[in-house]
Amino acid sequence: MNAPVVDPYQGEFPETIEEYLHHGTMKCIAFNRTGTLLAAGCSNGSCVIWDFETRGLAREFRDKDCTAPITSVSWSRYGHRLLASATDKSLTLWDVSSGEKIARITLQQTPLRASLQPGSPTPSNCLACPLSSAPLLVDLNTGSTTVLPVSVSENGNPPAPNPRNKFADGTPPFTPTAATFDKHGDLIYVGNSKGEILIVDSKTIQVHAVIPIPGGTVIKDIVVSRDGQYLLTNSNDRVIRVYKNILPVKGSGEEIRNISNNSNGCGSHYDKLKENGASCLILSCELSDAITKIQWKTPCFSGNGEWIVGASANKGEHRLQIWDQTGRLVKILDGPKEALIDLAWHPVEPTIATVSVTGFVYIWAKEHVENWSAFAPDFVELEENEEYVEREDEFDLNPREEEAEEVVIDENAEIDIETYEKNAVFSDVEDSVDEVVFLPAIPSPDAPDEQPEKCLGSSSKLEDSNHSGSPSSMDAVQNGQAVPQASSPMEGISIAFCHILCQLFPFCPTVVLTICSPIGLYEQYGSFVFV
Repeated sequence: MNAPVVDPYQGEFPETIEEYLHHGTMKCIAFNRTGTLLAAGCSNGSCVIWDFETRGLAREFRDKDCTAPITSVSWSRYGHRLLASATDKSLTLWDVSSGEKIARITLQQTPLRASLQPGSPTPSNCLACPLSSAPLLVDLNTGSTTVLPVSVSENGNPPAPNPRNKFADGTPPFTPTAATFDKHGDLIYVGNSKGEILIVDSKTIQVHAVIPIPGGTVIKDIVVSRDGQYLLTNSNDRVIRVYKNILPVKGSGEEIRNISNNSNGCGSHYDKLKENGASCLILSCELSDAITKIQWKTPCFSGNGEWIVGASANKGEHRLQIWDQTGRLVKILDGPKEALIDLAWHPVEPTIATVSVTGFVYIWAKEHVENWSAFAPDFVELEENEEYVEREDEFDLNPREEEAEEVVIDENAEIDIETYEKNAVFSDVEDSVDEVVFLPAIPSPDAPDEQPEKCLGSSSKLEDSNHSGSPSSMDAVQNGQAVPQASSPMEGISIAFCHILCQLFPFCPTVVLTICSPIGLYEQYGSFVFV
C-alpha cells in the first residue's frame, strides 16, 4: 500500500492527558460525525452529551424504564438521533434535539454493541451484536429482527447447529461475533469465531464474500475507518489486522452483487465466496506487541485513517499504542493505573477520549507549545544567541521606506459572505440536510441542596457566640437574612482605651504594645492608633 511518508515524531496524534470529564460512572463513548459533541452511556441507564468545544454538559437522557448500565452509544449520520444499548437487553432511540424517546425495544439477548445504519439521516434500522447469539438487523419502528449469517457451508447454506452443543434452554453455544456497517450502510462485515470475515448484503441478507483470517482465530472486533477505505480486525491471537477496501465507497452493494454474479462456476460455493473476498479486501499490515504479546481491546482508526490505536486489555493498565498505516509503532501513551474499557478518536483533531473502569473520561491531546510569533508576525524566536547586524538606515530620523507594490482593489466588486468552502473531511454532506452540530445548554432545575442549610446553621452558632442574648439577630439568621456585624461594647471601650494610652504616652509606644498586644487589640486597631 502506498502510504504517505510521515515523520513519527511530528505526527498528528495525542501526547498527554489534557483534562477529564466526570458525570456519574460512564461506560462507553462516541463522537458525532463532526466531533463537536461527545455522547456517553452511564451505569445508571442514562445517556449524556458533552459539548466537546466547551467541555460543558449539553444533554442528559433518562428513561424510567431503563436503569441498567449502558453498553454502547451510536450517533445517526447527521446527529439527529442517538441509540443506546443496555444490559437489560434493551435498545433505546433518542431524539437529540428535543430529548424525547422515539422507540424502545427489548431483545432476547443482551446487546454488547449497537449501531445505527448510516444510510439515512433519520435511520430506523440498527445492527446489534448480542452477547451469545448471531448479530441482528433490528427495525426500531416495528421491533422485528433479522438474524445475520455468521458462517457458510460448502453448499452455500448456513450450517445447522450441533444439537449436542447447546445450553440447558436449547439455545446454541456462545460464539462471539462482531459486525459493523460499511460507510453508507450497503454492506455488513461480520467476523465470526472461525476467523472469517463475511460480507453480507444489508438488503437481501445474502453472503457475497468470505475473507479468511490468517490463523483462523476468533474475531473480537471489526471496525471500518470513517472514510470507508480501510477495515481492521482484532483477533484472539493478539494481532490487529488492517485491510485495504477495494470496493467503491459509494455503491459498494451494487458492485459486490456484480462480482458475485460474474464469479467463475468452478469449485465449491465456499471457494467462490473466497474468490469474491479477494476482490473486496486486501491485507495491508499486522499490528502486535512482539515483546509482551498483550491482548488488545477497542481498536480504532484516527479521523483521517492514517493512524491506528489499540488499548491494552491488561487489568489496571491504561496504555495506548499508536501505529501508522505501514505497521510502524510511533507512540505509546501511559495513563493512570485504571483499566481502560472504551476509547474513541476525534474525527478531525488529534485527540483521543478514553473511558476508565472508574467512570472517568480522559481527554488525550497534543502538548501545546507557546508560539509568540502568532501574536506578532515580525517576532522571531531564537534558539540561541545570534549576532545582530543593523541596517544602514535603521536609526535614521527618516528611514528609507521600501517601495511596496501597489495592489489594485476593485471597490465596486460584490463580496459573497454566504458561500463557504466545504471541509474536505465532510465533503459528502448533502446541502439539504440540516445537521446537528451544536446543542444549546438546557438549564436543569436546582435540586434542594443541604449545604446552604448547614452553612446557615454554622453561621447561627457563630452569631450565638459573638452576640449572645440578641434575639433580633437570631430571628434574622433563622429567616435566612444577612445580619450586619455590629461592634461589641468591649470593642468600643478598647478603641477609646487605646486613644487614651496614645495621649498619655505619645512618646512611649512600648506601653501601648505591652497593654494592647496580649488581648489582640493592637493587631486589630494598631494601624488606626498610631496614624
